[in-house]
Amino acid sequence: MTSRERILTTLSHKEPDRVPLILNPTMHPARDLDIPLREYFKSPELVAQGLITSREKFGTDAYIGFHYTPVEYEAFGGNVIFRDDGPPNSGRPVINTGEIIDNLQVPNIHETPCLQMVLDMIRILKATSPDDAPIFGVALSPLSLPVMQMGFEDYIKLIYTDEIRFQKLIAANSRFFLGWATAQIEAGADGIIYYDPVSSPTIIPHELYRKTGLKIAQNLIPQVPGPVVSAFASARVLPIIDDVLTTGTIGVAVWAGGNEDLNEIKVKCSGKLTIIGNLNGIEMRHWTREQVFSIVKRTIRSLALGGGFIMSDNHGEIPLQVPDEVLYAIRDATREYGGYPISV
Repeated sequence: MTSRERILTTLSHKEPDRVPLILNPTMHPARDLDIPLREYFKSPELVAQGLITSREKFGTDAYIGFHYTPVEYEAFGGNVIFRDDGPPNSGRPVINTGEIIDNLQVPNIHETPCLQMVLDMIRILKATSPDDAPIFGVALSPLSLPVMQMGFEDYIKLIYTDEIRFQKLIAANSRFFLGWATAQIEAGADGIIYYDPVSSPTIIPHELYRKTGLKIAQNLIPQVPGPVVSAFASARVLPIIDDVLTTGTIGVAVWAGGNEDLNEIKVKCSGKLTIIGNLNGIEMRHWTREQVFSIVKRTIRSLALGGGFIMSDNHGEIPLQVPDEVLYAIRDATREYGGYPISV
């Protein structure tokens, strides 16, 4: 099977030839080229070529069309902080008064340089990829983007103390989300990753999620002109999977540790949601090849039977400190243990 056929078969809850693999070492190509991350991420050409090179090195089955998480915060006027040993991060909040929410203007997607940078990269990737491997764009949920726009503490206070302005902010971010997701599809992305860590019960109570994040997702995901996968940034998902099933998403990224039962996740998702994950990107900095094979084997046995599972990390962005040897081992172990029919 080609990578596209493998991914599509898996998303259809059928068994492909082997478990698909998606790895996203966003910063490794810059390191290999000895280019500062600021310079690398600001070049659509370099990022597109980096994604192609990484896919060829590590044998992955899809591209994640992504530069850095705070690009959407940057679009609202934020200052991105670049560093040499980790991913770019958001600077000071761009919303620090209620009046700013009252007058918040949604960025024009096609007139915002940082967004055009990502769209140009997707177009280049689509045109220069050596095959038809799927491309997934990334868009932050309207509930999660304000963590960068406002800062975590002030945003949580807003949720609980100012319902009117909270709804105004969500409405503005929802308009932005739909425009941004649609623009990525039009540029060549085959689907969108709906990145929504705040909705996880790790961050907010389940009851609050049902009043906020769930309703937002139920409204927006069906409007995206392409398939959507929901990701929660290595936060817990098991308690809300039944709710996530109602949003129209086709897949869910799962957490790698703690009290999440992979077998229970498989039962809840089987035939309904494709499971993506479960490798811990932080811990893999120190994995040996033997550990990789053991973890991958255990994960495949828990999640891959009957299809509907994509091997990946649990967060969507692999730390720069993860050695290539670990990523090679993940590739090799997935191929060794992930051939269908799965042996348990």
